[in-house]
Amino acid sequence: MTEPILPPLKPIPIKDRVSVFFLELGQLDVLDGAFVLVDKNGVRTHIPIGGVACLMLEPGIRVSHAAVTLAARVGCLLVWVGEAGVRLYASGQPGGARADRLLYQAKLALDDAARLKVVRKMYSLRFKEEPPERRSVEQLRGIEGVRVRKMYELFAKQFGVAWKRRNYDHTQWGSGDLPNRCLSSATACLYGIAEAAILAAGYAPAIGFIHTGKPQSFVYDIADIFKFETVVPAAFRIAARKPGNPEREVRLACRDSFRQSRLLDRIIPTIEEVLAAGELPKPKAPAESVAPAIPNKEGIGDAGHRG
Repeated sequence: MTEPILPPLKPIPIKDRVSVFFLELGQLDVLDGAFVLVDKNGVRTHIPIGGVACLMLEPGIRVSHAAVTLAARVGCLLVWVGEAGVRLYASGQPGGARADRLLYQAKLALDDAARLKVVRKMYSLRFKEEPPERRSVEQLRGIEGVRVRKMYELFAKQFGVAWKRRNYDHTQWGSGDLPNRCLSSATACLYGIAEAAILAAGYAPAIGFIHTGKPQSFVYDIADIFKFETVVPAAFRIAARKPGNPEREVRLACRDSFRQSRLLDRIIPTIEEVLAAGELPKPKAPAESVAPAIPNKEGIGDAGHRG
């Protein structure tokens, strides 16, 4: 029996990847072994899919079965979004939540005391100070809301941007003012890589602690920790310049911010740190449980990546 010429594909850790690519108007396919975007003229643009954390697919993109399969095998999250990358319609699953980590996350979220500890840790990481003592999750959420509104005002003042409040209608993108459009484009970038990291680490995007009841509740929880050091200042800086294509400028600024802040190096360790604050042991497998008949191979990717 002959040996395969190439070794099997193994996911690259999130920290070693490019953060996010936005694609529009073309066909995603695997041709001659390469992951490519083919435009209407048949021109191929090669995409190093294994080295990208998240692909944002805007209107005008069609995806082949082979492309989705390869993206899943190498651990790249595919996210189908609306124009300017704002409205999320659907997302793939590049690695898949691991049962042990998903159960641990759910155990923390369902324990009132542990959940409060996790929320307090998120607060301290976000605002660089300990939250007030003897406050409930609801009270901390209210305090956070006031601080967030104030921080928006401070950034607007710093960059000389006219600011009213955070408000936009995702069904009518053009109706929002420039600062809100820039902020929405920026947070879409952050949510994409936050979800990719959560899945890569083996957790579930829907099981949140501050945010609840949404398919991306935990994504919002984790993204908010980094929002005001990365995408928010970038959004206000672009809004102050009033460019002709603000959405594109915001994406480029966010990409640079992610690289300069080494966000992909930090995001999974931060998830682990936040959950560890709950101070609950990870659940053990029941004595009567049956191990997988065909265990997953060990790979170089993150804990939730399929080998």
